[in-house]
Amino acid sequence: MKVILGLSGGVDSSVALKLLKDQGYDVEAMFMRNWDSATNNDILGNPDISDDVCPQEKDFQDAQKVCEELGIKLHRIDFIEEYWDTVFTYFLNEYKSGRTPNPDIMCNKYIKFNAFLKYASTLGADYIAMGHYARVRHENDKSYLLRGVDSNKDQTYFLCQISQEQLRHSLFPVGHLTKPEVRKIAKDANLWTAEKKDSTGICFIGERNFHQFLKNYLPSKPGKMVTVDGKVVGDHDGLMYYTIGQRKGLCIGGSNEFDSAAWFVCGKDLEKNELIVGQGHDSIYLISDNCFASNVNWICDKPIEGKAYTAKFRYRQADNDVTLKFIDDDHIQVFYPKGVRAVTPGQAVVIYDGEICMGGAIIDSVYYKDERRKY
Repeated sequence: MKVILGLSGGVDSSVALKLLKDQGYDVEAMFMRNWDSATNNDILGNPDISDDVCPQEKDFQDAQKVCEELGIKLHRIDFIEEYWDTVFTYFLNEYKSGRTPNPDIMCNKYIKFNAFLKYASTLGADYIAMGHYARVRHENDKSYLLRGVDSNKDQTYFLCQISQEQLRHSLFPVGHLTKPEVRKIAKDANLWTAEKKDSTGICFIGERNFHQFLKNYLPSKPGKMVTVDGKVVGDHDGLMYYTIGQRKGLCIGGSNEFDSAAWFVCGKDLEKNELIVGQGHDSIYLISDNCFASNVNWICDKPIEGKAYTAKFRYRQADNDVTLKFIDDDHIQVFYPKGVRAVTPGQAVVIYDGEICMGGAIIDSVYYKDERRKY
């Protein structure tokens, strides 16, 4: 049984590679290069962004060393054009619309479990494997996506848009492990990446300031920060730089008109180019009890309308009790009567039936007691 694993140069995929080899698979590795900083920035006339935005060459060198240690063949493939067309363009368009996208979800859907899978099949692969903290249960005619055992690292949220066909050909070798267990396996095996720091953020942004990065691709449009009743309390740099529930970076203070409670982003008025803010972490203006979502994707079995499920509206969020109403094949309404804070358009609502990740959809609009929130 031949398996080709996506080797990122990090510890999780390195351990996944070792486990597959130990289990007797005919395993090879493939390093994906999805972003070309110099080329993409030259296209857009942004020479001020340096080539170190995404240190992929260092990651590739780490992947090479792991493969040398394990005696495994390593392939290298560029998906730069595919990533630009399906992930980065989506990312920019969502921010233009005032929404907060999750590019990792689209990267899994279009790159890691689509372009990668297609290329791996040309190399004779029966399965692909990734270092995600998730599990899969293959049955006779169905495959189920299960939460990773490590609840703090579970990555099924980011896999909500993959298809049954993609899952049928996928393995997740570290999904039954916790992060400390993965680190221990790497250290015991003296893998090159055993002590490597986990990557954070979006690859094409890297350690750069997020505002500065977006300014190179989208023109900023400053405007006013206003309270829910229309009082001006400050200025914003551009609505795309803020997300619902955000506290940091608002720079509001010093007025005797308001108390000392922290300020949060409560909404956006795109027509007026106003950022709506309010005080208090649990402000009623941050709470919603239902939302509409599109781009519906069910990985295996379709949920039952009206049945009790749980959902996450963002990564690492606690489970929320929900029920669903089907509008059509591509649209659902999600009800969560207990109320949830800062449900955000552009993010995903991911549905769970116990340990099974059913799939999810992209949040379009958010309501509280039939009143649409301005976000």
